[in-house]
Amino acid sequence: MKKEDLRIVFMGTPEFAVETLRALVDNGYNVVAVVTQPDKPVGRHGSVVQPSAVKQYAQEKGLPVLQPEKMKDPDFVEMLRGYRANLQVVVAFRMLPEVVWNMPEYGTFNVHAALLPQYRGAAPINWAIINGETRTGVTTFFLDKDIDTGRVIMQLPFDIADDYNVEDVYDGLMRLGADICLRTLERIVGSDGHPASIPQEQMAGDTGVLHAAPKIFKDTCRICWNRPQKAVYDFIRGLSPVPGAWTMLLPPSGKATVLKIYSASKTGMACSENIGTVVVDQKQMYVATADGMLRIDELQLAGKKRMRATDFINGLNEAGVYMVE
Repeated sequence: MKKEDLRIVFMGTPEFAVETLRALVDNGYNVVAVVTQPDKPVGRHGSVVQPSAVKQYAQEKGLPVLQPEKMKDPDFVEMLRGYRANLQVVVAFRMLPEVVWNMPEYGTFNVHAALLPQYRGAAPINWAIINGETRTGVTTFFLDKDIDTGRVIMQLPFDIADDYNVEDVYDGLMRLGADICLRTLERIVGSDGHPASIPQEQMAGDTGVLHAAPKIFKDTCRICWNRPQKAVYDFIRGLSPVPGAWTMLLPPSGKATVLKIYSASKTGMACSENIGTVVVDQKQMYVATADGMLRIDELQLAGKKRMRATDFINGLNEAGVYMVE
C-alpha cells in the first residue's frame, strides 16, 4: 500500500484536534472530508454562531465539512459513505455509532489524550493532573462498541511536571497527538492497512488500578479543603485555566461569594488554624488544609476579573477572619 491509497475522513471539534488535522494536510495525506460539531450559539443571547476550530481550519484549506446533529441520521450516513473513505481518524470528538466507525475498509482509529487503559472518558487531561500523575501520554486505538476500549495501535508518553496545569499538558499532548497520528498512519501504510494492535485487556495488568476520566461538571470543581495540601494543589491545577476550581468565600459578615482559584503553591508551613481559614501574611494569602498552609497565587471573585492574590488582598474592605468552604 502507498500513502496515496488512503482516503481519510477526519473527525474532531476543538483546537486540540486542529493540530492533527494540520499535520495530515501538511504531510500530504488525502483528507476527503471533515466531520465536526454543528456551529455553537455564543454571546449573551446566543445571537452569534461560532464554528468549531476544526471547521474554521478545514474551510481555510477548502476541505468539505459535515456537521450532523445526530451521527445516526440516515442522510448523514449516506453522505459520509459517498466520500468512499477507507480510513477514519478521530480526535476529541463524540462517541460514534457502529454504522459510522465500522464503515471504512481499514477501520476508524482515535487519538486519545492518555495512556489507555488508564483515563478512559471525556476529561483525561484534567483527571491525570487531579490525581497527581507524573506521566501521561497519547494513545491511538481502533474504535469498537464501547468507549475508549478498542485495540491499541501505539502509545507515546508525556511527563507532567509538578507545576504544570491543564493548559501546559493540553499543549504538549496536542503536539504529541499529531505526531502519534502520523506514526500510526505510517504503520497502517506499511502493513497494507492492518497494523499490529493489542487488546487493552492484555495491558490492564501492567497499569495497576484503573482510573476513569468522566466529564467535568460544576460540582466536580468545588474544592474540598479537608484534604492534604498536595491533593488540593493538584486539584486546582487540574482544573486550571478551564473550567476552574472554586470555593465559597465567607467574609466575617455579609454574603458568601463564589471564588475561583487558578493557581496556588505548596508551602512547608504547618498550621494551627481550622481547615478553610484564610490567613494573610506579608501580602501573601494562605488557606489552611488538612496538613499545612497552601498559598493562593491567582484567583477570581464572582463578577470580577481574574487577578493576583496580592491585588485581591489590597482590595479587602473588611477586617476579620475570612473562611473558605
